Amino acid sequence: MNVLLLGSGGREHAMALALAKSPLLGTLFAAPGNPGIASVAKLLPLDPEDHAAVIAACRAEKIDFVVVGPEAPLASGLIDALEAEGIKAFGPTKAAARLEASKGFTKALCAKHNIPTAAYGMFTTAVEARAYVSAQGAPIVVKADGLAAGKGVTVAATVDEAHAAIDRIFGGAFGAAGASVVIEAVLEGEEVSFFALCDGRRAVAFASAQDHKRLGEGDTGPNTGGMGAYSPAPILDAAGEERVMAEIIQPTLDGMAAAGTPFKGVLFAGLMIGPDGPKLIEFNTRFGDPETQVMLPRLQDDFLALLLACAEGRMGAARPRFSNEAALTIVLAAQGYPNAPRKGGIITGLEAAAGEHVIVTHAGTKRVGADLVADGGRVLNVTGLGATIAEARDRAYAAAAKIVWDDAYYRRDIGTRATG
Repeated sequence: MNVLLLGSGGREHAMALALAKSPLLGTLFAAPGNPGIASVAKLLPLDPEDHAAVIAACRAEKIDFVVVGPEAPLASGLIDALEAEGIKAFGPTKAAARLEASKGFTKALCAKHNIPTAAYGMFTTAVEARAYVSAQGAPIVVKADGLAAGKGVTVAATVDEAHAAIDRIFGGAFGAAGASVVIEAVLEGEEVSFFALCDGRRAVAFASAQDHKRLGEGDTGPNTGGMGAYSPAPILDAAGEERVMAEIIQPTLDGMAAAGTPFKGVLFAGLMIGPDGPKLIEFNTRFGDPETQVMLPRLQDDFLALLLACAEGRMGAARPRFSNEAALTIVLAAQGYPNAPRKGGIITGLEAAAGEHVIVTHAGTKRVGADLVADGGRVLNVTGLGATIAEARDRAYAAAAKIVWDDAYYRRDIGTRATG
């Protein structure tokens, strides 16, 4: 079958590599893709948020199945548009994608179905939000309600810092995503990313990972889209995963189905593992970045077949199989990220870096003539595989050192929590 993968980042490069292994695959297309994805897919120059252009490409290229990588096309209803044209696709409808597109929607769902999460308030004016923060005190979490590319969250240590975050959101820093604000109590514990595949009725556990959101070492500095990750997450054992499925994932799936908006796709739960067990921080309705880069190299089952089963409402009860290996990804970002990343720097050494236990995926690159250059904030991912997280970490860092790029910045402490 012919498959169209939408997106252009490191997540999509990892997905392309996994899809390319499937015996079900005819031709893999990607839009808009990147130079790394081009090694396994035919690139199409179109915008994933342009529904008409995506549908036209499906007709022209005889696409049988569309896999959506990023969140924005899901929130804008691309799945609905494709299904209306009889084109099969992986991902939730616009109504179901509200689990990511609106933090307030998810909080209300949690309250209705007794899903464990932080206490919260939701506000549409800065005056109300500031008053709530003043009453609650700090530390406290301030979030833009809508999609903000992973940058709309502030964990404020002081009331003044929270007030500044509120003013920034209502001042237009995140556009329409900041029309309302969710303010939450701070959850104590250790964060983990957990993924489940869902077919509208049934959910099966996929994999876990731990992401490093802060720009600086020691988890300091501003939140980013993610500076590194490792999988599996030691903090979440089999018993913990069973609790997550029973207390968070399945009640969410049941609640969405009961509301007439069944969820199909991958449900990505950002969790806090504390003394009382797992609590939901927030949902994403697509694969994570950079978590996908550490999960998919470990997957032993057919990735394309799994996504098809979700889309067709026939997910089996068996959990997908993963190798016993660990994986760790380092994100190589451009100096100045996340505010003003330097673009245009020439990158070499990728062939030397990649190897039997190392995968290099492109997140923000482009070709200028014969040169590969930086064209984003997060530019490359270097993933090491090993018998342990420590071995995977050593291989990833050794490989990253072989990449020549003057503007590269990356954290040197990815995975230290798991390795000591």
